[in-house]
Amino acid sequence: MNSETEADFRSMRENMVVRQIMARGVEDPAVLEAMQKVPRHLFVPASMKSLAYTDSPLLIGHGQTISQPYIVAYMTEQLGLKKSDKVLEIGTGSGYQAAVLAEISDSVYTIEIVEQLADRAAELLQELGYRIHCRAGDGYLGWPEAAPFDAIIITAAPPEIPEPLIRQLAPGGRMIVPVGVGYQELVLVVKDAKGKIQKKRLIPVRFVPMTGRIQEE
Repeated sequence: MNSETEADFRSMRENMVVRQIMARGVEDPAVLEAMQKVPRHLFVPASMKSLAYTDSPLLIGHGQTISQPYIVAYMTEQLGLKKSDKVLEIGTGSGYQAAVLAEISDSVYTIEIVEQLADRAAELLQELGYRIHCRAGDGYLGWPEAAPFDAIIITAAPPEIPEPLIRQLAPGGRMIVPVGVGYQELVLVVKDAKGKIQKKRLIPVRFVPMTGRIQEE
């Protein structure tokens, strides 16, 4: 049984931001504020609430995880989000990353391939007052009818960057994605005003593999 109070969780969040996130170089004020505000303990299984603010990923069921706080903050910072940006997340999971995005940008879309997780996340996000567009489906295909997106974040690792998502990235847009089988790296994709793509390798990471259509490519 969890004995922590909301004050305890608030203190844990403050420590998480200072010791795990700021200490490792994340400095975007909007990202730090979002990480401070979103109640991460509500996005993990009840039995793991006391571990919610530790520096590690946690299992959330169906073979999926919630990423460690630093990685959530780092990936979000790399997108350089503005309030007016339209953002697409591939891999809703528990809904935590989507909530962080929604603290910064007004228009957030998120897709989860595991229907049970998609439904659970959508319900929780709504309960917490987030106005996020949620969908159960194959993230490889993106969300064509809502495209283009100013930013795209992928939280499962494809062997290569899905072409449909590159096409749905707006000119001037940015995408961050873990790429690789076995060894994975975060890759930042930038599309310039003329539609030309540039890719930058960032840091080694470990994410669950992207599933669905990508496995047939």
